Amino acid sequence: MIRIKNISMKFNLGIDKDFSFKMLFISLFDRKRRPKLEEFWALKNVSFDVQKGEVVGLIGSNGAGKSTLLKVVSGVMKPTKGKVEVDGSVAPMIELGAGFDQELTARENIYLNGAVLGYSKAFIDEKFNEIVEFSELVDFLDVPVKNFSSGMVAKLAFSISTIVDPEILIVDEILSVGDIKFQEKSRNKMMEMIKGGTTVLYVSHSLASIQELCDRVVWLEHGEVKMIGDAKTVCDAYYLEQMGETQEQGIQRRKQENEEKKHKEKNVKRKKKHEKVIDRQL
Repeated sequence: MIRIKNISMKFNLGIDKDFSFKMLFISLFDRKRRPKLEEFWALKNVSFDVQKGEVVGLIGSNGAGKSTLLKVVSGVMKPTKGKVEVDGSVAPMIELGAGFDQELTARENIYLNGAVLGYSKAFIDEKFNEIVEFSELVDFLDVPVKNFSSGMVAKLAFSISTIVDPEILIVDEILSVGDIKFQEKSRNKMMEMIKGGTTVLYVSHSLASIQELCDRVVWLEHGEVKMIGDAKTVCDAYYLEQMGETQEQGIQRRKQENEEKKHKEKNVKRKKKHEKVIDRQL
């Protein structure tokens, strides 16, 4: 479904502060005076496949290259090296609301964003009430989006993006948008898509969410693949490194936590048994 082959992504950083149009003109004729650019490789030879109906999570520290990889797979960015092959329609949920016109109302942005996603006006007309109901913004339809909170913008964007079930869903931290109630709604919507066979590439800093939703996990660090495997194995290894524990220390810690849990459960059972004895005596 998704084939990521030796993807590398380079950005140029660090233009001199005193660089001007005059310097730009001079640099056209004098190579020595051209601004020095610092190369930053956000991704380095990243390769893995995602099978049809599979849910693959991406984890890693801030700046590891997770969001950059999602943008490359979505077609928002073209990689410096390598290629991505995608079979099927893609719904990218990256930077929700980025395509909105801040001066337009929520009603107008529904049609604008729908058109950007390739939906016809007739289709949006048919799905309009469903979008509004899911977004919980019925009282704000004629309010300019510039007056919305970031949570309201995310709600509206999520509701438009998920109006159809795509073959491939690209998700970047969207399960944390809005209030607790909407987070649960968006999670349930995503679970419906997964059960319906949608292929998902999912980025999150929540290891609990990753382990709950994903079949496999790719751990990125400094733009490179550090580990690929089942969700629990990779998440445990990532957690141990982030916490500064060795694998042996992690095993001992979990063993101690399990023993403490069993001890507490035993005390609770003992207390309940004692209370029953007292009740009988009374």
